[in-house]
Amino acid sequence: TWKWVVGPMFLYLCERLVRFWRSQQKVVITKVVIHPFKTIELQMMKKGFKMEVGQYIFVKCPAVSKLEWHPFTLTSAPEEDYFSIHVRIVGDWTEGLFNACGCDKQEFQEAWKLPKIAVDGPFGTASEDVFSYETVMLVGAGIGVTPFASVLKSVWYKYCHDATNLKLKKIYFYWLCRDTQAFEWFADLLQSLEAQMQERNNADFLSYNIYLTGWDESQATHFVVHHEEEKDVITGLKQKTLYGRPNWENEFKTIAGRHPGSRIGVFLCGPEGLADTLNKQSISNSEADPRGVHFIFNKENF
Repeated sequence: TWKWVVGPMFLYLCERLVRFWRSQQKVVITKVVIHPFKTIELQMMKKGFKMEVGQYIFVKCPAVSKLEWHPFTLTSAPEEDYFSIHVRIVGDWTEGLFNACGCDKQEFQEAWKLPKIAVDGPFGTASEDVFSYETVMLVGAGIGVTPFASVLKSVWYKYCHDATNLKLKKIYFYWLCRDTQAFEWFADLLQSLEAQMQERNNADFLSYNIYLTGWDESQATHFVVHHEEEKDVITGLKQKTLYGRPNWENEFKTIAGRHPGSRIGVFLCGPEGLADTLNKQSISNSEADPRGVHFIFNKENF
C-alpha cells in the first residue's frame, strides 16, 4: 500500500508548500472603490502575479481571520497593471473586510492603514478558452457575471490594440439576475463598452441581453411607461432590460442560423440547473455533419 500512497502524498505536500510560499508574498492594496449596495472593489499588486481571463484567487485577511481563505473571481483584465476583485458584503467575513478597509468611515483612508492581504493563485477556469472561438455565448447568472467582467475587459483591450489578429469576432452575452442593483458596477462596465464600441462604429461586436428574473408588478408598470425612452431606465443602457427568463431553444436556433458551419463556444457561470439546460441545447442544436454548426459547452458552477 505504501508504494501507492507515497507518490500522491509527496505531490500533495509539494503543492501545499508552493501554495504556502505564494500566500506569503507581499500584496499591496493600491485602491479601494466603494460601489453601491455594499460592494467594494479591491485593486491590488503583487510581484510576479500573472493572470488570464476568468481566473480566481483565494484571499485571506489576517485582520479579520488568521485561518479563513475565501475564493473571489478576478474582475480585472490581464492587460491592466493591477488585479482586482469585487466583494459584496453578505456575511461576517466580508463585513469584517469592509470595516478593516475603512469603508465604514466617512474620512479618506490612508494607504498605510489598509489591512494586510494574503493571496493564493490565480487558478484556472473554463473561461480562459474564450479566445479559441470566433463566436461565443457568455451566460452569467447573478454573481456568476463576475468572470465575464474580466473577459469583456480583455476582449476590448485586445480589440483596440490589434483587431485584425483577434480570432473572436462576435460575442452574445446573457445576464440573468433577480435585480441589477446589487451589480451596478457591472452595468457601469457595460455602459462604458457600449459607448466605446459606438465611437468605433462597431456596435455589433457585442450583443447583450439582460434578463430581470425577480420583477414585480410595480417594475412591470414602470417598464411599460418608460419603454419608448432611448435608454433603459434600470441599467442606463441602450439595450432594453427583458423580464422573465430567456427561451434558450429560440436563442440557440437564432445564433446557429446566423453562423452556419461555425464552432460556437458556450460559457456559463451559474447554477447546475441552468448548466443542464444549456448543455442539452448545445447538443440538440449541433449538427451531425462535421462541417455544420457545433456548440461547445463550458461551465463553472457555484
